[in-house]
Amino acid sequence: MTKKNIMKIEHIAIWVDDLEKMRQFYLNYFDMTSGEKYTNIKKGFAAYFLTFGGGKTRIELMNRLDIIHEPAKRGFIKGIAHFAISVGGKEEVNNLTERLRTDNYIIESEPRTTGDGYYESVVLDPEGNYVEISA
Repeated sequence: MTKKNIMKIEHIAIWVDDLEKMRQFYLNYFDMTSGEKYTNIKKGFAAYFLTFGGGKTRIELMNRLDIIHEPAKRGFIKGIAHFAISVGGKEEVNNLTERLRTDNYIIESEPRTTGDGYYESVVLDPEGNYVEISA
């Protein structure tokens, strides 16, 4: 009998300008924990892995001195448009959306049920990445 591989997304990596600010955002609002900072001085690279409670999916925040900012609006260029973080229910979506609004983050899309049946809102993280908050 052969063992069937179970595929999953292990992590999503995001190039960021302000590694510490972005790390704090995800730790503060999405109940994640952070690994130790990895630094490669020769390459001018630094990164953190942030882990959700169950430890099955992670976000890697990365910074490198030669990565440049493109002025196009994130989420509306080819590539990753957004990623979604499930927070457990409609009330949790509403509460987190209001907490982010109170803390002056941009709510790109108010809580609602989408045409495909998801209850979600969309917030922009400190560097403009689209983060869906879903039930």
